[in-house]
Formats: sequence, C-alpha cells, structure tokens
Amino acid sequence: MSQAPRPLRKLGFLTIGLFDEADPRRGHESTLDLITLGEQLGFDSAWLRHRHLQYGISSPLAVLAAATQRTSRIQLGTAVTPLGWENPLRLAEDLATVDVLSGGRLNPGFSVGPPTHYEHVRGALHPDTGEHEDFGPRRAERLLALVRGEDASDFAGTEGIETYSRRVQPHSPGLASRLWYGAGSLRSARWVGEHGINLLTSSVVKPEDGQGPFDFAAIQAAQIRAFRERHPDGARARVSQGLVVIPTDSATPEQRARYRAYALARTPRTLAPQGPARLLFAPDLVGTTEELVERLHAHAGYREVDEVAFALPFTFGHEDYVQILTDLATRLGPALGWKPGQD
Repeated sequence: MSQAPRPLRKLGFLTIGLFDEADPRRGHESTLDLITLGEQLGFDSAWLRHRHLQYGISSPLAVLAAATQRTSRIQLGTAVTPLGWENPLRLAEDLATVDVLSGGRLNPGFSVGPPTHYEHVRGALHPDTGEHEDFGPRRAERLLALVRGEDASDFAGTEGIETYSRRVQPHSPGLASRLWYGAGSLRSARWVGEHGINLLTSSVVKPEDGQGPFDFAAIQAAQIRAFRERHPDGARARVSQGLVVIPTDSATPEQRARYRAYALARTPRTLAPQGPARLLFAPDLVGTTEELVERLHAHAGYREVDEVAFALPFTFGHEDYVQILTDLATRLGPALGWKPGQD
C-alpha cells in the first residue's frame, strides 16, 4: 500500500521556454523573468526543458548561466538534457562551469536514448560516427565519471607555458550529488537507483509489457519504489515529481476556461499508451487549491515524494505563468505543507 502523503518539502517549477522565431530574445527574457519571480516567491527550484530544432530552449545551460547572475538562492536544473545530442566530456565542462557560476546551485537532469528524429538529423549531428554512437546507459556512465572527477586524459603537467589536468576543469565537488536522471520505465528507475543518482519523474511513464489496467499513478509509484530499493540511500533517496498542475484560485474567468480547455484537449492521450514506445501520459491537473490538494493526495505517485517540479503548460502566455506560479507558491504549496526555505 502507498504511504500517506508527506508534507511537501521542496517546491519547484518546470518550463519549456517557448519563443517566436522572429523575436527569440523576448521568449528567453520571459523565461529569465520567471526564474527571477520564482526566487522572489520562495520556490526551491526552477527547471528548463531541453528542445532541439524547435521553438523552445535549445541551450538550457546558457540560459541558466544568465540566471545565475540574476538570482542568488533558487536551485537551477535541466529536465532533461538528452545525452544523444551531447559529448559527455564537453557537457561535463559546461555543467561544472555553470555550477561554479551559480555557487553550487545547478541540478543537471539528463536521459539517454537516440536523438528524436535521428534519421533526419544524423548527418548534421554525427555525420562521421553515427553508426558507432552508443546512445545507451554507457553514455550516461561516461558523464557520471567525468562529473565525479575521474580522469578524462592520461596526461597532466606543464608543457611550455600551458598546464594540463587529467580531470575536467573546473571541478565542482558537490555537483555529482545533484545529478538527476529522467526515468519513465521500471528498468530505467532501477538503473538510476543502482548508480546512486537522484530520480526525476514526470507526466510520462512506460507501462511494462502486458501491464494493465493502465493506471498512471500506480505505475509511477511502483517505479519510485523500485528506484529506492536499489539506491544506497534507500527510502531517503531523492525523487522529484513533475506533473502538469494548474491552480485557478486567482485566475480570471477567461483564464480558467482556457486552462480547462487545454487540459481537456490533451485528455485522450491519457486513456491508453501512445505511439511505438507505448508511453502513458498523466492527466493535467486543473482546479482550485482545494481541488488540487484532494487530487494530489489521492495520487499514488505523489504520495511517494516530498519534492515536486510542477510543469508549466507549453503554450500559455507570460501573464498566465505569473498567475500560476503565484498561486503555486502562495496557495497550493502551503496547502500541501510546503514552507519556503526548508532544508
């Protein structure tokens, strides 16, 4: 049986950072403004999605580097960086650099697997090595080793006026403990636990073959328990849940109607596994604080966590995000037991 819901300890939010191709700066500035607002409202974390060849943030670390100079407390994360698009060595350097700039506030989330639409981008992404690239867990293990400070080179010392290091520089000692993996399957959840990483769960899970009925919350809860069974920290291992949650307490009537229409249009994909990967999506949660508390407390996945990074809907306007974030921090979060500044 799932345990009773614990008081919410960490409140975060997640955004995709959409922009107009004709005016990309405005969208990126909007995202930075939301992160700044999040810190002012007391949020514990702000997370950026990673989108390639789309009109969303393609370089979260660049945006988060800017955010480090506008904030001082809020944790900054990626949810998630797909490693198939990255060289683990170069990514480890960028992660450490942004972490140093932030004063140790970076929380890199990542995942493995072939790049989306790989058959269309392979010629630009991996033109010479495409047939030999490993998009499985070993790619993640390379990143883990490099972030943890293991050797990237077998040469160190001084050559002329240049000095070389065996490990990635800068090295940020605490960064490895703030690595997160975005898992949606039982197999991935177990792998994350075995490697001692933090677990990001979202609004997408992959049911086991033949599994049914398709109860998203029950599937997610089982994955979280499997992760903790294999993690060195056991029941204390960190898990953050990322459902789409839209409070309507201070929304205008027009906003409420639009929010509900958005969720309703996305409901069909929650009824059965979708696509070749047979992914199951969680329903978006829309309502007053009272309604949302009731639904979350009844959610088997939520009952397993005390950290969340609620996802902002993709296509809303800046003023909508301000209303949602304000309600999350001032109404829903406290109703779930959250208090700003908890350890």
